[in-house]
This record gives sequence, structure tokens and C-alpha cells, in this order.
Amino acid sequence: MLQGRRYQAWRALTAAILALERDKILGRLSGEQRKWFTEKAVPRVPSSRLKAISSLVEDSGYTYYTHFTSTALDLHDCQYHGPDPDAELSKYRGREEAAGDILRLARILVGIIEERVKPRLEREGKWAREHEEALARLREQL
Repeated sequence: MLQGRRYQAWRALTAAILALERDKILGRLSGEQRKWFTEKAVPRVPSSRLKAISSLVEDSGYTYYTHFTSTALDLHDCQYHGPDPDAELSKYRGREEAAGDILRLARILVGIIEERVKPRLEREGKWAREHEEALARLREQL
């Protein structure tokens, strides 16, 4: 359950970054790519295209974003299939290993929000009390 919440938080962060960096990303896309970006990527952040979307985010200056997204996708996979105690099928050998990655991903999530997203939204006058409360709840879980 915790993996699912963190995965959804990662998708929400990705959507926020896509909205913030919209003009920069659109400047690098053409035709059908632009249409797909505005109609599908930003509003939905489909899991099946999350790696491609994370490349757009990384190209906008968010270092290692594709790596962090891969971890989020691994945790999402672990949520549905569970860790494999024999380490034969799953990316995770046990719950402790998955829990460690969940915690690391949550710390990265908080860091990106605090360092990049919050200051940008504050400059634009769009950082709301609800955002601050959600960030505080996420910090408490660390």
C-alpha cells in the first residue's frame, strides 16, 4: 500500500513538473508529439509512457529523473507482484529491500519538491496552503 501511495505521488510530481516546464518541453517537440504531450502526458501521466515522459523531465534540467522514475516503476511492480524471497523473479528479494527503496524515493520526492517545485510555484504565486500541508505530511512519514 505504501508503494502505491509513493508511486502515485511520483506520478503527481511528474505531472506538476510537466506543467511547470511545459513551454520548455514543447519547444523540443513537433507535430503529433506536441499534441500527445498536451492531451495525454500532462493531464494523465500514463504509466506505460512514464520512462519516456521522465526523459523529457530530465532534459528540462531535473538530473537523474529517469533513474528515480525507474525506481518508482520497480516499486509499482513490487506492489502488484510482491517481493520474491528466492530472488528469481522479482527485482526485490524481500520487503526490507523494497522498504529501503521506498524511503529513498520519498526523500528524493521531498527534495525535488523543496528545491525545484515549491520555489517555482511560490514565484508564480501558486503555492497554496494545501501544498504545504501535503509536503508536511510527506516529511512526517520520513
